[in-house]
Amino acid sequence: MASRMVKVKFAHGPELQVEAGIALSQIFQRHPAVMQGIDFPPLAALVNNEYVSVEYRIETDSQVRILGYRDSYGQRVYRHTVAFLLAKVAHELYPGCDFAVEHSLSKGLYCSFRLGEEPGITSEQLANLEGGLRRLFAEQAPIDRIKITYDEAIAHFEAAQATDKLNLLRYKNSSKVSVYRCGAYMDLAHQPLASNAGALGNCQLIAYQQGFVMMGPDRMDPTRFPPFDPAHYIYDVFKGHKDWGRIVRVRTVGDLNERIAKKKIDDFIDVNEAYQEKRIALLAEQIVQRRGQVKWILIAGPSSSGKTTFSKRLSLQLKASGMNAKPVSLDNYFVGRAQTPKDENGEPDFEHIETLDLKLVHDQLARLDAGERLELPYFNFNTGAREWRGDMMHIGPDDVVVLEGIHGLNPRLTATIPAEHKFRIYISALTQLNIDSNNRISTTDNRLIRRMVRDNNFRSHGALQTLAMWPKVRRGEKTWIFPYQKEADVAFNSALDYELAVLRPFAEPLLAEIKPSMPQYAEAMRLQQFLSHFLVIPPDRVPPTSVIREFIGQSFFQY
Repeated sequence: MASRMVKVKFAHGPELQVEAGIALSQIFQRHPAVMQGIDFPPLAALVNNEYVSVEYRIETDSQVRILGYRDSYGQRVYRHTVAFLLAKVAHELYPGCDFAVEHSLSKGLYCSFRLGEEPGITSEQLANLEGGLRRLFAEQAPIDRIKITYDEAIAHFEAAQATDKLNLLRYKNSSKVSVYRCGAYMDLAHQPLASNAGALGNCQLIAYQQGFVMMGPDRMDPTRFPPFDPAHYIYDVFKGHKDWGRIVRVRTVGDLNERIAKKKIDDFIDVNEAYQEKRIALLAEQIVQRRGQVKWILIAGPSSSGKTTFSKRLSLQLKASGMNAKPVSLDNYFVGRAQTPKDENGEPDFEHIETLDLKLVHDQLARLDAGERLELPYFNFNTGAREWRGDMMHIGPDDVVVLEGIHGLNPRLTATIPAEHKFRIYISALTQLNIDSNNRISTTDNRLIRRMVRDNNFRSHGALQTLAMWPKVRRGEKTWIFPYQKEADVAFNSALDYELAVLRPFAEPLLAEIKPSMPQYAEAMRLQQFLSHFLVIPPDRVPPTSVIREFIGQSFFQY
């Protein structure tokens, strides 16, 4: 009986007729023309708008785009595969070690390592880990995705004493479990990995603090590594939150799910909120100690960091100490629409600092700093023009002005204000929670889910619209926010360890509206898979002053 044939059209190659059920990797081997003009090892593929591994089997007519290291998703596959292989090497060389991929740092991932009672990694241990990793690269060690029974998975991870994996499986009941296997080492399959270690090419491990940073090659030139330039205070914020997670014994999604399932989540929510409020109070105390000197609180951070709620809660803490925080909206300093800068595609670039009338900003900030009383502008978004409505302001002896916006830390914005009059705060949602020990939760994903829920609740945007504009938002962050992190006096973490369990029921229906024919389908499916790890927390458990209310609604604060 003849095999059933299907059509496969490659984005940068031919259209082929192949037998149904063939793996992509087999197509690459049998039809070399598919790889012509591609100068990178394939790490994954986009098949009918879905991210898959190169071992994916084609069953229907398909559109295929091969993904390599230069592609943003290819980099994701690279990082997850290196993390998988590092975990294998660590546990095989040092049985009983505590190894974890913790968080992003510089252009790499910070990893912790502990063998015995004392935390930290020796130079010999680090060299052994890097040597073991490079051997797997050189041997082109195969990485297989297989399915095993639920009972087999439980037995394997019990024998490996992998409680983080067991905790995830505890609240799942599928008869089969997908895992990745390299030699005798196995891990749960959370996302596509490379089919063999040789596809990764290169990696660098750099000692840092008590662990090390895993650095991949430069995106555009895989023959070299980007410079390692850590933001030390970002590490300190992450470390403080990670240490707190260890104290309260919630380090992974499995730990959180156990709290939810055993109806112990209310206390955990209260502790999360109290911990965050305490840190806001400590920040306010730092400002109060500089009363009479600090006149400007500058707050900046990437999209959906919770800047607005944070500034309102900080203002309350300052008021409790006898200081009056006066908000000034930078939106009111926008230039007219005709003067808005254009991006490379000729479209308005609303992230650009010159969307603000910097001449007016500099003049008014300098005069306010000098004690003058003046009229603030108002920008009418309906007409796209500036208006003057008699909104007068001056800075009194117990006043501080709160400037919150994406350019708050850019020195160009406040060039006319003396440095000693500024208190600069960088805010982001730096989640400490991991899926399991070697699969971290991306802070970008956390913010994207926040924004998706908020856009739907308050801007009538569907998930499709949010996902479509997200790459442009990210480009703006990389240009106008991240380069100025180091200007901050302090960093604040707005992430709450329980929030994704609250956001899940809001986000899932929005993601389900994105269909396979839509370009954003791959991201929607990836986020749905990610959210499926969380048990749900009802939104009525969230306090009205929580930063999460900025996204799900019914906040104590007015926005």
